[in-house]
Amino acid sequence: MNTQDSFDVIMENCHTLFNKKMLDYGSAWRIMRLSSLTDQIFIKAQRIRSIEDKGKQEIGDSVEAEFKGIINYSIIALIQLDKGLSDSADLTQEEASQLHQYYAKKAKKLMSAKNHDYDEAWRDMRVGSFTDLILQKLLRVKQIEDNKGQTLVSEGIDANYFDMINYAIFALIKLLEK
Repeated sequence: MNTQDSFDVIMENCHTLFNKKMLDYGSAWRIMRLSSLTDQIFIKAQRIRSIEDKGKQEIGDSVEAEFKGIINYSIIALIQLDKGLSDSADLTQEEASQLHQYYAKKAKKLMSAKNHDYDEAWRDMRVGSFTDLILQKLLRVKQIEDNKGQTLVSEGIDANYFDMINYAIFALIKLLEK
């Protein structure tokens, strides 16, 4: 399967999971500050790294499920960046689903452009490298958050979330191709 098709399959799976969670919980995540979402993604990435380093896990949630969580929480963070914080669960199922698809399409467009320029160099990388890159992006986001969103010469927070989405997708492609 080519990268574009693999992206679509993985993102459709993440979108389905997102919609099911919306049915269970609604848009309760709308009350979360960006820093809390960043920390939630950090916990997932740190768990993946811990499992990679230890070579085993004691909790049933798979590494694949954690990468999917990184994708969905990154999309939620992009929605929060766009819409701002809310005091209530103010998005309908349909609105949230459409926003999820919107940011997934933007992530795919970015991934396609970068794959063109980098000639899919990611295919020669290890899954653990994607974990490390996600953790690095999270530390960058935390620093930007601490700087009240200001950067001097660097990309903003949104670019880092898009990169995390694509790194998680690359990791899932590599894991599925094993």
